Amino acid sequence: MATRAYILIETSVGKTSEVAAELKEIAMMKSVDTVTGPFDIIAVAEADDLPSIGDLISDGMHSISGIVKTITCLSVRS
Repeated sequence: MATRAYILIETSVGKTSEVAAELKEIAMMKSVDTVTGPFDIIAVAEADDLPSIGDLISDGMHSISGIVKTITCLSVRS
């Protein structure tokens, strides 16, 4: 079973559309939604294992200009 993560993303002012477009290019991303509220984007990612999710966050997402903060919530049941 795949590991699923819900990623809450805060972006720099004016960067939400650019960040969302870059996130959509990442293969593990199943959905990328621009939202209202305390976060600007909620993304859903799936990978074969937890280390792959960690790599996605630390190596993939943190290199995207405009991401200020992320909170990752792992799915424990689906």
